[in-house]
Amino acid sequence: EEIRWHDVAHEGETGKTFRANFHDREGRTVLIVRVGKQNTKGVEGNIRHYVYLLENGILNLPEGQEQMIWLIDFSDVSIRTYISVRLAQEIIHILQNHYPGRLTVAFL
Repeated sequence: EEIRWHDVAHEGETGKTFRANFHDREGRTVLIVRVGKQNTKGVEGNIRHYVYLLENGILNLPEGQEQMIWLIDFSDVSIRTYISVRLAQEIIHILQNHYPGRLTVAFL
């Protein structure tokens, strides 16, 4: 299934997750996750947004680089903005089963 930005743009309105405009010292794409900016509760829409960002991050990796880094920011998290356990499990499942080795490290 092809996911286009206009399909997931509403998920990104608050800037909760985005590809940084910089790379780390090794040239890896940096994905920034700001949990406190969560604006929707639906798991399916969030998953589609993360998959879109993963694919976009992979497309923007420099030649020879296959991994990326996630910076996960928990500041401003509240009951209203916290992601569900189910969503976190789904994201981990997708990373492990469909993108093995892509995530080098996640900083919390």
